[in-house]
Amino acid sequence: MNNRAHGRNLRRLAVLVLLAVLAAAAYMLVGVKFSNEKLFLYAMHIRAPKLAAMVITAFAIGGASLVFQSVINNTIVTPCLLGMNSLYTLIHTAVVFFAGSGSLLAVNANASFAVDLVIMAVAATLIYSYFFKKTNHNVLYVLLIGTVLTSFFSSIQSTLVRVMDPNEYDNLLSTLVASFSNINSEIIVFSLIVLAAVIVVLRKDLALLNVLTLGKDQAINLGVDYDNCIRRLLLGVTLCIAVATAMVGPISFLGLIIANLSRQLLKTYRHGWLILGSVLFGVIVLVGGQVIVEHVYTYSIPVSVFITVGGGVYFLYLLLTRQRV
Repeated sequence: MNNRAHGRNLRRLAVLVLLAVLAAAAYMLVGVKFSNEKLFLYAMHIRAPKLAAMVITAFAIGGASLVFQSVINNTIVTPCLLGMNSLYTLIHTAVVFFAGSGSLLAVNANASFAVDLVIMAVAATLIYSYFFKKTNHNVLYVLLIGTVLTSFFSSIQSTLVRVMDPNEYDNLLSTLVASFSNINSEIIVFSLIVLAAVIVVLRKDLALLNVLTLGKDQAINLGVDYDNCIRRLLLGVTLCIAVATAMVGPISFLGLIIANLSRQLLKTYRHGWLILGSVLFGVIVLVGGQVIVEHVYTYSIPVSVFITVGGGVYFLYLLLTRQRV
C-alpha cells in the first residue's frame, strides 16, 4: 500500500470512528432527562449493557464475516448465509428441549451459553470443514449447501418447538428472534472472555489471512499449514457467530453488509484494516439503527427487519455485479 492509499484509508477510518462515536453518544443521551439525576442514572444503567452488547455483536459478526470470506476466498458468502445462525438456534432449542426449562442449563444463562458454545464449535467445524473440502470452495455449491443446511436446521428446530411444552417455548422464544430491546446482558462478560481467547489463540493464524487469500497452492508453497490453519480459523468464526447469536438472536445479512462495505470503502487486501472497517460499520448500523427504531418508529419495527430487507437487496446487487477477487 502506497503512502497516498495509506493516508486515504486512515482518513476514512477516522470518519467511521467519528460516526460510530456519534451513534453511541446519540443512543446513550437522546431522550435522557439530565435534570433528574436518578432518572439519568437509571437510563445509563439500562442503556449501557445494550450498547456494550451491540458493540460486541458488531465486533463478532464483522470480524467473523471478513475472516470467513478469506477462508473460502469469496466475498459474497458469510457464515449467516450458510446457516450458522440456524445451527446455533437449533442447538439452543435442543438443549432446552432435552434438558427442560427447570434445569440448570435453562436457568443459568452462562451455563447454557457454555454448553451451546461447545456443541456449536464441534458441530459447525466438522460440518463446514467437510463440505468446503468436498466442494473445493466452489461458490455455487457452497451457496446451495448453505441454503439446504439452513432449511434443514430450521425444520428440525421447528419440529422441536412444535412438540415442546408451551411454558418452555415461552422461555425460549426471546432467543429465537433478533432483538436489541431484549438483549441477553447476563453473558456479556463471558462473551468478552470468549472473544479475547479467540483473538489470543488464533493471533498467528489471523496474521496469515493475507497469505491465505492467495489460494491453497500458493499458501502451502509459502510454508503455511493450510488445512489446520483453515480449520482453526473456522472454529474461531463459529465461536464469534455463536456469541453474537446468543446475545441478540440471529441477524441475517449483517455480516454481508458490513464486510463488503468495508472492502468497497477501503479497497485494500490488508485484513487488519478491513476487519476494523467492518466492525465500525457494524457499530454504525446497529447502534444508529437502534436509535432510529427507538426514537422515530417507537419500537414498532425492529432494526433486524431493516437489516434483513436491505441485506437481501445488497446481496442480489453483489451477486449480479460480482467480480472474482
